[in-house]
Amino acid sequence: MRADPFTSALDLATLIRSGELSPLEALDASLERMDRLNPILNAVVWRDDDKARADAKEVGRRLAAGEAVGPFAGVPTLVKDLTKVEGEPATFGSLGAPEGASDEDELVVAAMRRAGFVLCGRTNTPEFGPLPVTENTRYGITRNPWDPARSPGGSSGGSAAAVAGGMVPVAHGNDGGGSIRIPASCCGLVGLKPSRWRVPSTTPGWLGMSVEGALCRSVGDAAAVLDCLSVPNPLVWEQAPPPARPYATEVGADPGRLRIALLTTSVLGVEVEGPCRAAVEDAGRLLEELGHHVEPLEEDPLDPAVIGPLLNIINTSYAAYEGIDWGRVEPHNQAWRAAGLEIDAMTFVASLNALRRLTPRIVEHWGRDFDVLVTPTLAIEPPIAGEVLAEAHARPGTPPLSALVMVAFTATYNLTGQPAVSLPLSQAPSGTPLGTQLVGGPWEEATLIRLASQLEAVAPWSIRRPRIASTEGTEHE
Repeated sequence: MRADPFTSALDLATLIRSGELSPLEALDASLERMDRLNPILNAVVWRDDDKARADAKEVGRRLAAGEAVGPFAGVPTLVKDLTKVEGEPATFGSLGAPEGASDEDELVVAAMRRAGFVLCGRTNTPEFGPLPVTENTRYGITRNPWDPARSPGGSSGGSAAAVAGGMVPVAHGNDGGGSIRIPASCCGLVGLKPSRWRVPSTTPGWLGMSVEGALCRSVGDAAAVLDCLSVPNPLVWEQAPPPARPYATEVGADPGRLRIALLTTSVLGVEVEGPCRAAVEDAGRLLEELGHHVEPLEEDPLDPAVIGPLLNIINTSYAAYEGIDWGRVEPHNQAWRAAGLEIDAMTFVASLNALRRLTPRIVEHWGRDFDVLVTPTLAIEPPIAGEVLAEAHARPGTPPLSALVMVAFTATYNLTGQPAVSLPLSQAPSGTPLGTQLVGGPWEEATLIRLASQLEAVAPWSIRRPRIASTEGTEHE
């Protein structure tokens, strides 16, 4: 039996558990689709098919023996190249990365294994992950399955392109300023950024502003995957409070009548393209029809005073990378690392304290003025592939303006640690997806999942297929 390449992860797991499809058959279908599509998309940068097949056979053996297996037993998946997997290279998309395999799994990868996923490759990322597109000197440009001339976003764009193209039903991502939500918007996927500390991490990126998660096609998959990734770990320093019940049970649950605020302007002065603004307005009308109280929000809750301290934290984060040949690193990352080396310990601590002092002024709006904020995920349609990296290389000491436009509505909620999700509710006149972002109060993933599944039920997006689905036998020029 062969499953539709756009079958959800939960449905694929059900087929495998019932015996209608073996883990090896599911894996081989994914690998075959990678063979066809990756020359066009450049989403997957490393594979070990023999190891993946051995893992799939072992899952099949355990299922046949009646052994305990996770809820996603036998479902193939991919891990982003910023994250270490035991026995696999971790190049961070960089020519300057050390060669050789990692000697341990990151905690999120260990959680994926416990869930039963079969790891079958690594996905492309911008070098070290700070750009909101998936382009680097080492592996090249990753392209959008909806329009290969455009970017799938980033930094989890390789994972997003793989899921949107039907290579796998779910893929790992992480999000430090929008890196799950931005590619979800560009590729027509569900991208849920969990709360800070929700998914355990030994050394969380950007002091906890970067969180682990996944790119999925449905709200149900996103909720069930979050259940698997967010199991508390007593060995890590920080933990989010546990949910009242599993997130999967929130899918289809009544969210009640919520106070929804709509925001289509940015305090950063970023111009929002018409289709992106219309997507939020359409979502607002749909939410009103569902019985929610919807009002526009005139002022972006972001306090611009956080930008300087935030850049200090980001620029000093390069210290986390070991064994890098910095002479082979791309110019923009060399420049940002050099800026970080100029920041002394007193400035670093002052920056961290400033963020802790300023971000509550943003968070206090939730629960007081509204329950959920709705914004564009992106202020623009997916950019032309290659443009953002070219700008970064041309002006290596300055964050690209094209990147600022892409993170204007997402990065705020990495600062505050709030959960947020991008939903593929709309499409631009060009046919490319447009995501709509829902932002919840602190630790309110359950509210977002209830609301997102309510929207999915009345405005389903699963019937849409990217352009690549009908042109997968062609080469991109």
